[in-house]
Amino acid sequence: MKPKATPAPSRARTLRRSRTLRAPGGLSLRLDVRAVVVAALLLAAALAAGVALVGTGDFPIPAGAVLRTLAGNGDPGQEFIVTELRLPRALVGLLVGASLGLGGALFQSVSRNPLGSPDVLGLGQGSTAGALVMIVLFSGSATEVAVGALVGGLVTGAAIHLLAWKQGVHGYRLVLVGIGVSAIASAVNGYLLTKADLVDAARAYSWLTGSLAGRDWDQVWPLLGLCAVLVPLVLGNARGLRTLEMGDDVAYALGVRVERVRLLLMVSAVLLTAGATAAAGPVGFVALTAPQLARRLTRSPGPNLVPSMVMGAALLIVADWLSQWLFGADQLPVGVVTGTLGGVYLLWLLVTERRAGRI
Repeated sequence: MKPKATPAPSRARTLRRSRTLRAPGGLSLRLDVRAVVVAALLLAAALAAGVALVGTGDFPIPAGAVLRTLAGNGDPGQEFIVTELRLPRALVGLLVGASLGLGGALFQSVSRNPLGSPDVLGLGQGSTAGALVMIVLFSGSATEVAVGALVGGLVTGAAIHLLAWKQGVHGYRLVLVGIGVSAIASAVNGYLLTKADLVDAARAYSWLTGSLAGRDWDQVWPLLGLCAVLVPLVLGNARGLRTLEMGDDVAYALGVRVERVRLLLMVSAVLLTAGATAAAGPVGFVALTAPQLARRLTRSPGPNLVPSMVMGAALLIVADWLSQWLFGADQLPVGVVTGTLGGVYLLWLLVTERRAGRI
């Protein structure tokens, strides 16, 4: 008797994991159920940590009182503390984390390399160089420093793209060029710090740690506007990005305009990273770890853009809340926490990649 055919294990898992939604007009959308659930849980965790962060400080406020105040039912004192002092900080943390998570996912997907993140490619160092130029050479205001960081990130991204270009941009070449550019930018930053006077040097070192302290609505609105433009643009090109991960030849065969999609997504990633750095300083390793952790949780191939974005927001806001809860208000900048945890994760990633024979 001929045995009954069974689907291949990988296909069976795909069928169990995904659902296809059909709309009038023949349009359909396939959803990865696990990825949607993971993204929803991470978003809930990020928002819960945001509420806890708003209630943490020299004047603690219970979570219930924070929610009542946000709904417009708090007393005047709590309303001032929540809406004017602490809510902007939490919103900047969420937006910065989401921008870094999404930017890191884009770079890792385009380069097809888990080390292809803004931290390794030197975009953070380039943004830092732009900010230091404004602080050290021009004694610029906070707005001018933010603009300098944005311009520095854009210039660095353009330099990396031009230097890595050779009949297209390929992953390992992009990473190697980025490491070189990062070394150059680090040297420039060190030189600028040696030329600064005492006041500007102290201000520069404070900015270099990466912190959410003192953030207000002036940082919220520009970053929110940037995300409102770039996030839909990136998600609209997610199909092309997924195709690019199969290789340029396959993407060309499927009708994807490879260089146009790659350039558009790289510019978006540079803008997201530079905007986040301009708002909070160089917060390290969120862009590296968030996409990797999101992929491990979803167990899904592809760029995992939305899970990476909400993972970045959750990582940063939880790190800031932990630093305040454990060490007191503004005693330990969030950049120190993410840098420490991200460094440990990078070492673990390198050991794992080596054991797998990929490096």
